[in-house]
Amino acid sequence: MSKKIDMFPEIPKAKYTMSDTDIPAEMFEPLPEEEKLSEQINRPSLSYWQNARMKMKKDRLAMIGIVFMIILMMIAVFVPVVSPYTYDGEDYDAIYESPSLEHLMGTDQFGRDQFTRIAYGARISLTIGIVAAAVCMVIGSLFGGISGFFGGKADMLMMRFVDVFASVPSLLYIILLMMFLGHNLKSILIALCATYWFSTARQTRGQILSLKNQDFALAAKVTGETDLQVLIRHLIPNAIGPIIVTVTFLVPSAIFEEAFLSFIGIGITVPIASWGTLANDGMKEMGMHPYLMLYPALAISLTMFALNFIGDGLRDALDSRLRK
Repeated sequence: MSKKIDMFPEIPKAKYTMSDTDIPAEMFEPLPEEEKLSEQINRPSLSYWQNARMKMKKDRLAMIGIVFMIILMMIAVFVPVVSPYTYDGEDYDAIYESPSLEHLMGTDQFGRDQFTRIAYGARISLTIGIVAAAVCMVIGSLFGGISGFFGGKADMLMMRFVDVFASVPSLLYIILLMMFLGHNLKSILIALCATYWFSTARQTRGQILSLKNQDFALAAKVTGETDLQVLIRHLIPNAIGPIIVTVTFLVPSAIFEEAFLSFIGIGITVPIASWGTLANDGMKEMGMHPYLMLYPALAISLTMFALNFIGDGLRDALDSRLRK
């Protein structure tokens, strides 16, 4: 007879086993307090916006720009209200007065207070910049978001539309529109809003293309939300950082565009005190009264610097690729 082979032999038990009473007591001594804290993460967890705010506070130029813009807005809002002068009030007894305590920036050829006119010009410039940027943000975000989310032929047609119109300088569109709408604040706003949203649409489209296949977007769609709800509630809010940066740089561009149009005489017309019209009037008197040209040009330059500093700070703070 053949010998039976045991395929699973029984493993012999250990001769010696250690009971709980045999374990040395020193193995259960508590760890010292410093060793417990050695693995602790001391840096607090920051959200996206908390990290952005912290980085903005560390950017000195951006903070200087924010402080300057706050002061400028306060001047624009309150000075025309509390000032004894109006932007179009003429005083022929105070023609061409140099800067003094009574007239901080002097007067022009009609005796109008230059400081009040520059403050009123700040109202116009800031209104144009902020309103144009806000409208362009809404139009560009929706247009670019729809194009990037649905893709295919819709994306191709919508982006070719943007490419065709963006290939022509925006100044040409603005001049043509103002020829039909007139030289006033409303026509400049319409012209700027009609041409400035192309860059926002392109930026939004690129962000949506990179986000629409992420897990959170697919999960939202699985829960029963429509495509439009996924786009507006989830995709655009998650792409808002780069969009805000793009829109921020539109504000100085819109302000400078209005100042340039008014300077060459096809923007806001007198007696309304736009920075461009003030600079144009001051250029004619620059030889005898240089302050008439200096202060409007200084207001435009400082505002451009401040807004660009803020835009650079936002770009560094909100761009996730630059986060450390």
